[in-house]
Amino acid sequence: MKMSAEVKKTIAECGPAIIATASKSGRPNVSPKGSLRVVDDEHVVFADVRSPRTISNLEENPYISIICLKMPERKGCRIWGKAEIIDSGELFDQWSQEMAARNMKPNHIVKVAVDEFIVF
Repeated sequence: MKMSAEVKKTIAECGPAIIATASKSGRPNVSPKGSLRVVDDEHVVFADVRSPRTISNLEENPYISIICLKMPERKGCRIWGKAEIIDSGELFDQWSQEMAARNMKPNHIVKVAVDEFIVF
């Protein structure tokens, strides 16, 4: 699904996004991600630096929900989609270089195909 300009702007301006996943059996996990970015009109990405449960859940169940909040305004968006775990290739290399400048190293990059979103 093509994201609106308002959703893209919200993602760019929000603090850490909240990422929700669930295992195949339904065990939930919630994790903050300061690295959420828009890749194109239909995808967002974030880095896994220290998120073994997020990755484990996504390996079993690729469906994900993301909340981005702009706290002072109490505005934001919610995104639902399907995640792809990436550990090599151009996108991974690009993120690895960007994060190295902050003394961080991603274990994975998670690319999410946006299925649905709402702005609130």
